[in-house]
Amino acid sequence: MEWREQSAVSCDEAYLEAQRWLEAVTKKKFGTNDFRSALENGFLLCDLLNKLKPGIIKRVNRLSTPIAGLDNINVFLKACGKLGLKEAQLFHPGDLQDLSTRVTVKHQETNRRLKNVLITIFWLGRRAQCDPFYDGPYLNLKAFEGLLGTALYKVTCPTWL
Repeated sequence: MEWREQSAVSCDEAYLEAQRWLEAVTKKKFGTNDFRSALENGFLLCDLLNKLKPGIIKRVNRLSTPIAGLDNINVFLKACGKLGLKEAQLFHPGDLQDLSTRVTVKHQETNRRLKNVLITIFWLGRRAQCDPFYDGPYLNLKAFEGLLGTALYKVTCPTWL
């Protein structure tokens, strides 16, 4: 997955919009101001998909362990594939790992990983907007322009819906 090289400021709007949309669809709060830590256990992501397509995720592991979170993220990514998202549109499960304790990890690497998560949320938002049966809150795709560029967010709905 590749994102367009832009300043961090242009991605701030995408982070805020992704959080707003996740909270509006799931009717649950992030519980923290840290984007990564709010999603690392996979609860909100799995709940999001079950709101977009009820029953697509049968089981969410509610244990508060890193392995349970990784399990939820993998289930989420597999369900995204069932919704028609391509592998290139999905983040890697490791993109939500806490890297703060690793001495060799640079700040840019953490930012790149979180931008990959934003890109997946963008594609889910587009998918929801194009689904004639979805009647929930919409993601403001324009907020992702700084991350993806104008060409991607203006693309019409795909035919695989």
